[in-house]
Amino acid sequence: MVGAVADPKRQHPFSRHMSPANDEASPQSNIPLLRRRPVILFLCTCICILIGTGLALFRYFGVGGSTDYSNHAVLFQDSDLRLPSNLVGNTGRIRVVHFWDPDCASCNENTDAHLNYLITMFRGANIDFYSVRKPGTRGELPTFLRGKLKALSEIQGMEHIAASPAIAIWAADGKLAYAGPYSNGLVCSSANSFVEPILDRLVAGQHVEPSPIVAVGCYCPWNTIPGQQL
Repeated sequence: MVGAVADPKRQHPFSRHMSPANDEASPQSNIPLLRRRPVILFLCTCICILIGTGLALFRYFGVGGSTDYSNHAVLFQDSDLRLPSNLVGNTGRIRVVHFWDPDCASCNENTDAHLNYLITMFRGANIDFYSVRKPGTRGELPTFLRGKLKALSEIQGMEHIAASPAIAIWAADGKLAYAGPYSNGLVCSSANSFVEPILDRLVAGQHVEPSPIVAVGCYCPWNTIPGQQL
């Protein structure tokens, strides 16, 4: 028996139905790929925006510019500070002194905002705010602080201050209650502040004793005594 030989020209009965489907599948398979391209471009754009925003916030909050300044542990122990003769004694008012260095711009930025917040927060309390600029420097406080602090030429014992920005607080009875940094950390804010709890206790009439404190943050050298630098 001779085997049947397949005619190459003869189509399989199902080939007429299969071929058009295969031909149409090719353009359809490109549609998802075309739709993916705008999505990928959109995601890349969002990532670039997020990175740019992060860098802008990093610079805005002063962290980016703080690398030129001290960001290691600093010991503050300024219990020998003395107010001028016209401010000493039991005056019935809490006295706050802000020590600042115009050349310490990156560190001042956050501290100035924190100080302005303190003045606003305790505006109804019996608190007077003063400022002392580092000797031998020139500069003015930012516009939003001008007129809110009384400038003092010096505070006895301030040459022993370890770094700035710094703050000293005297209770209503004239005794020193705190001397040291505003807060702990590179970014100065009420969230990591040493100052608000002290002022709250003093306003409530409680007694506060000054004590040495070690803090890590953005500070600039202040003291002028040889051998005592950051």
